[in-house]
Amino acid sequence: MPPRQFDGSRVRAVRRGKDLHQRELAETVGVSGPTVARWEKGQDFPKGEKLPAIASALGQPLDDLFPHDGPPDLQLLRCDAGLSVAEAAEIIGASRAPVSNAESGRRRLNDTYVQPLAAAYGVTEGELLSAQDRSFGIRPTSPRDRQEVAPRTIGEKINFLLQYGSADQETLSDAEIARLVNDHAPAAAITAEDIAHLREGTATEASDEVRAGLSHAFQVPPWLFGADAELTPLVREFLEAVRFIGSIHQGQVLGLAARGNSEGLSVEMMAGINRLVGELRHKLPEVQDEN
Repeated sequence: MPPRQFDGSRVRAVRRGKDLHQRELAETVGVSGPTVARWEKGQDFPKGEKLPAIASALGQPLDDLFPHDGPPDLQLLRCDAGLSVAEAAEIIGASRAPVSNAESGRRRLNDTYVQPLAAAYGVTEGELLSAQDRSFGIRPTSPRDRQEVAPRTIGEKINFLLQYGSADQETLSDAEIARLVNDHAPAAAITAEDIAHLREGTATEASDEVRAGLSHAFQVPPWLFGADAELTPLVREFLEAVRFIGSIHQGQVLGLAARGNSEGLSVEMMAGINRLVGELRHKLPEVQDEN
């Protein structure tokens, strides 16, 4: 079944309205006449990448003839570009596995595949990454939700830690981050400008020495600044711990009482929050229990 809704009887009605024979439609799309007949009878479905060609041959907008629900995932982007898995794989110079694994939510695309696939699909890199998140079951519904998708690139992680992980100290400047990295790993030789480029996303690569230095600068485990291509459950758990405890320090959790009912947070909710804080505090080396 294609990722878009396919109604064979509607295709037949539109085709007849255009005075187009099954054979003519088949030739345009690149299949046989009997194949189109099976589609129209509901005995079979076209591959998703065939739908743009069918809509074009029938002179219909793709979204009108073959609607779909919600924002696109990776499979829909590929199909709407009229590409098969094999063709998409050829574009990135790889086997079918990276494309298939990403579309099925098993393994994220390597960073080097993002730009060529975005170009081939006719979308921005950001739109491709958002579609990838949806393939993995992450479906933001608002701008706030999109902001809270776990950071993946080295720059996103730096910005995340600057926002949530600096409860007990002044927020580090780019120059201070560079100094701490270089003090820990002299061979890194990174500058404040380099840090700024990473945070802005204009640079995405960093050596192992720089990544180790960043973990030292932010007092987090070295694996947090590991590979950018996919987030392991351990990294996701740690980042959520950082976000949660950072929200507590910023007063956002206590603010729930003011925004809630006149009685504030229930005893059960407060107990749940306290229990969660107790479980997560050990995950942040810079947060110390009071004596």
